[in-house]
Amino acid sequence: MTSAKAKIFIVDDHPLVREWLTQLIKRQQDLVVSGEAEDAAGALKAIAKDRPDLVIIDLSLNGESGIDLIEIIRETYRNVEMLVLSMHDEEVYAERSIRAGARGYIMKRETATNVIEAIREVLKGNVYLSKKMTTLMVEKAVSANTPKGAPPVSQLSERELQVFQMLGQNQSIDDIAKQLSLSIKTVHTYCSRIKEKIKVSSTNELVREAERWRGVLPVP
Repeated sequence: MTSAKAKIFIVDDHPLVREWLTQLIKRQQDLVVSGEAEDAAGALKAIAKDRPDLVIIDLSLNGESGIDLIEIIRETYRNVEMLVLSMHDEEVYAERSIRAGARGYIMKRETATNVIEAIREVLKGNVYLSKKMTTLMVEKAVSANTPKGAPPVSQLSERELQVFQMLGQNQSIDDIAKQLSLSIKTVHTYCSRIKEKIKVSSTNELVREAERWRGVLPVP
């Protein structure tokens, strides 16, 4: 008797990535693609119907946050595992993704063999991270400090990172306060904390650093 194949659902806003993943998974005897979506709304609607075993999620989804989608799936579908496949720096986003509810994080520059290994490990209920990221997280747990060599933005809290991203998109303090439903004073406080953590002294330096990271960090 042939065992049932694990159902994989793909969420990525790039058609070529979805096509590549679909072809890769089709070549595996134990896996099958149950569906795909380019945004969070489409993913949630399809997942409710398909009930896949694992969802592969990118962090940037047509301007939406993959982290938010991970949190919704975790709360709604307890039996659905999640693996992040992203171009974004694992040192900044792997731990955040795991905290949100994903069971693994792998970067798009990895080989097809590693992607399949990550899928199978997460389906087993294991956490999948690169050796480098695993070492960094262990060092952080042991030392209770940011590991040596980690990028400064990895020290930011979720809200601080959100403010930092918005600064990089040339949004004003007033605009950020309105969008996040915060007071202007609170946003200034976040900016002060960010400057301290990434070691810049002025608001202009902070904005320049945020702009430098604009193409590296996913859209909040």
